[in-house]
Amino acid sequence: MQKLIISLLLMSVIAVACQKGDHTKTSQKDSAVDTKVEALISKMTLIEKIGQLNQYSSRWEMTGPAPESVDSMSLYNMVKEGKVGSMLNITGAVATRKIQTWAVDSSRLGIPLILAYDVIHGYETMFPIPLAEAASWEPELAKKSSRIAAIEASAVGLHWTFAPMVDIARDARWGRFMEGAGEDPYLGAKMAYARVKGFQGDDLSDETTIAACAKHFAAYGFIESGRDYNVVQISDPTLHNIVFPPFKACVDAGVATFMNAFNTINETPATASSYLQRDILKGEWGFDGFVVSDWNSIGELLPHGVAADKMEAAFKAITAGSDMDMEGNAYINNLEELVNEGKVDEALIDDAVRRILKIKFKLGLFDDPYKYCNPEREKSVMRCDEHLAAAKEAAKRSIVLLKNDNKLLPLKKDGLKIAVIGELAGSKDVPLGSWRAKAITNSAVSLLEGMKNTTGSSVIEFVKGPAYTEGLRSFTTELKINTTDKSGMGAAKLLAAKSDVVVIALGEDCWQTGEGRSQTDISMKGFQQELLEEVYKVNKNVVVVLMNGRPIEINWMAENVPAIVECWHLGSEAGIGIAEVLFGDYNPAGKLPVSFPRAVGQQPLYYNHFNTGRPTNGEGNVFWSHYTDESKTPLFPFGYGLSYTSFSYSDLKLSSNELSSGDKILVKASVTNTGDVAGEEIVQLYIRDLVGSISRPVKELKGFEKIRLEPKETKVVTFEITTKDLEFYGASGKWTAEPGEFNLWVGPNSAEGMEANFVLK
Repeated sequence: MQKLIISLLLMSVIAVACQKGDHTKTSQKDSAVDTKVEALISKMTLIEKIGQLNQYSSRWEMTGPAPESVDSMSLYNMVKEGKVGSMLNITGAVATRKIQTWAVDSSRLGIPLILAYDVIHGYETMFPIPLAEAASWEPELAKKSSRIAAIEASAVGLHWTFAPMVDIARDARWGRFMEGAGEDPYLGAKMAYARVKGFQGDDLSDETTIAACAKHFAAYGFIESGRDYNVVQISDPTLHNIVFPPFKACVDAGVATFMNAFNTINETPATASSYLQRDILKGEWGFDGFVVSDWNSIGELLPHGVAADKMEAAFKAITAGSDMDMEGNAYINNLEELVNEGKVDEALIDDAVRRILKIKFKLGLFDDPYKYCNPEREKSVMRCDEHLAAAKEAAKRSIVLLKNDNKLLPLKKDGLKIAVIGELAGSKDVPLGSWRAKAITNSAVSLLEGMKNTTGSSVIEFVKGPAYTEGLRSFTTELKINTTDKSGMGAAKLLAAKSDVVVIALGEDCWQTGEGRSQTDISMKGFQQELLEEVYKVNKNVVVVLMNGRPIEINWMAENVPAIVECWHLGSEAGIGIAEVLFGDYNPAGKLPVSFPRAVGQQPLYYNHFNTGRPTNGEGNVFWSHYTDESKTPLFPFGYGLSYTSFSYSDLKLSSNELSSGDKILVKASVTNTGDVAGEEIVQLYIRDLVGSISRPVKELKGFEKIRLEPKETKVVTFEITTKDLEFYGASGKWTAEPGEFNLWVGPNSAEGMEANFVLK
């Protein structure tokens, strides 16, 4: 026991030293706020300081009577005594004002609460899930949707969202794939930066902005087997080169907060990782906001096996840099004793409090704790016409055309008999997606509604087919898939047989994705595959509308069906956005932000992989890196997406074939619209470092540009390459660009493109 105490004391001293270094950096950034923070801290008792480090979820309806349960009454009293720094899951201008009044009017120092909620892809107006929006490859689109989400959320009294989730993910079995931007750190960083700017704007004190939270720090998307809350084993170069870039982009964007992760990372829970939170985040990156634990992740240090009790968990978390304890009860019950016994220096507590108070001051809560609680604004902004129009725009720009044989699409608005089939086609709820904040159940425009509102004289008939799900559907319940009742199969075939074309919606219910929704099987569930095959037997003119929150296995579909449109879960205006694409009012331009597998056995799958020592079958034998039962390539590669027109690439030119430090190379390529309609193309730049001190990926995205071209029009796209673009975190533990030869490609996706090379001197 004595050795443990000595070890703990040593860790505390080290952590305090790190903290002091951090504070020196942050105090230079905003001296006016810092002065106010220090003045307030000087007035606070130890228990009041610790109180600021606690966050709890609502236990009762704030607009109703006072709480009755013992747990609720305890929390009620804690708020009034200044022992709570933040609360979550309280929404509505009236309710948020009420809880804020208790904190401000009853506590000794009147410190306001910071009120939080999971506003992931909209508050009441739902935008495409983040994975879908990443398919637009338009950071400005993500910025706008986050801006609108902040406008709606702030009107009800919220100050803080637990978004963006910027975890790079490579395993489609993981349910939370839908919350991020896919598999690539470059695209992920661009989208992350934009989302932070959208939520926070240029001034956190503006009443229409909310504080953002970069999560989950770190490597949550690399959990083993794609199983939620699982462990992570990851190399240091992968951590720095792949996982960290979107988080660093959030810091560069001025993100107010970070959330740590549930997972262990190389045997240390992220919540107890000083390396992640103090060395990297608050040290190397100079982050001056605060870190909140994930839900009870401090308490979960016990089942992780690194803490014997809550007191040890509290010690490890606070010394590692976790500033706020979400629902763990570890800090409020143990930190005072740890400080009084000399195991934790009070300076550590001060650092955490300082960070939290600083955000509260920046939000303007000390000037007016109630300025965000605006019933009039709440009524006027929710699902207003402007927001719904933006949601429709985001929906159609997030759609990816995967296949269009014989130009089956776009459909004619007049003169067709169109069969619309599938439970998902009629659903007004599934398109809202998972992590839907305060979206109104069944408020989305369904695919069926969108098509009926968009078509001309064409006749549209709908048959649901076999039920997809059964029983209750909700965020907190396990989804039950129908595997017994085929009722409706015959009706679907009859309608398909008498129709000119079939539009069939397949994929996933939205509650198949999100937290706790990992799957071992990523093929279509229930009778969907059988329904597709039966319909195809009687009508070959089939358009599949995919609705899903992760890459799914669609081999048979890709081989047989002439047209496939990846539509994800697109939000409030999903049906209109999809219909405008199906009928040609909008020419789809999205590109995949993730590789689509041929089989679940390929997971994890990603384009920027490393070569093996035997990458190809040069000798025609079995001893090379491959599968014996399936190709090792993706079904659809990262960056892939078609259009109703066609594009050709030509005239790849480099301003020089040599690059020296401080110089740049200009890469130019001509792109021509060779089709008959106007369209947009996302031109992509990839680079490979051929020989490095450690193995380097076969290809890495280093730039992209979205252009619009009229028929037969040509544009020259220019990319700039500097030494910075060639840097990577290597065996030396430093970022460096190593001299040598590089290949580059400019093309429409990660598997195609014109090639050139250059040398870094």
